[in-house]
Amino acid sequence: MLNPPFAKELTIGTVAKRMGIPTSTLRFYEREGLIRSNRTSGNQRRYTRDVLRRVAFIRVSQRVGIPLGMIRDVLDLLPEGRTPTQEDWACVSEHWRADLETRIAQLIGLRDKLTDCIGCGCLTLERCTLANPYDELGEEGPGPRRLEIRQGESAPC
Repeated sequence: MLNPPFAKELTIGTVAKRMGIPTSTLRFYEREGLIRSNRTSGNQRRYTRDVLRRVAFIRVSQRVGIPLGMIRDVLDLLPEGRTPTQEDWACVSEHWRADLETRIAQLIGLRDKLTDCIGCGCLTLERCTLANPYDELGEEGPGPRRLEIRQGESAPC
């Protein structure tokens, strides 16, 4: 059943069609606490119109690699049941600014290091700037070290 153009609540099918996603994605977002629905007496989901903006925000955030946990934390800052204002979005963007700057620096560092490595043609770990002889970086703990940028650091040169 389709909703009238300005219905107060939208069916799961209407939201899915409007957002270009399967209904299972909306159910998943709801299980993860990213969106909420009301239930009819027949236990059918109904969404307020503000969920359209929330789902759009979730989709864009996922595309740039923001983890669902961070998305949930920021969505919890937004008002429930109404479309967020410009001030609400400014608050959200401020929470992510430092993280996004770090991600950008990491991507630039990765791009530049990979270009140098591929461009030199050495194809050997002995001459590669990404090499880690004798696993010296293993002392710093698990995970990538050369290309990883931690909070407050700059991109590797």
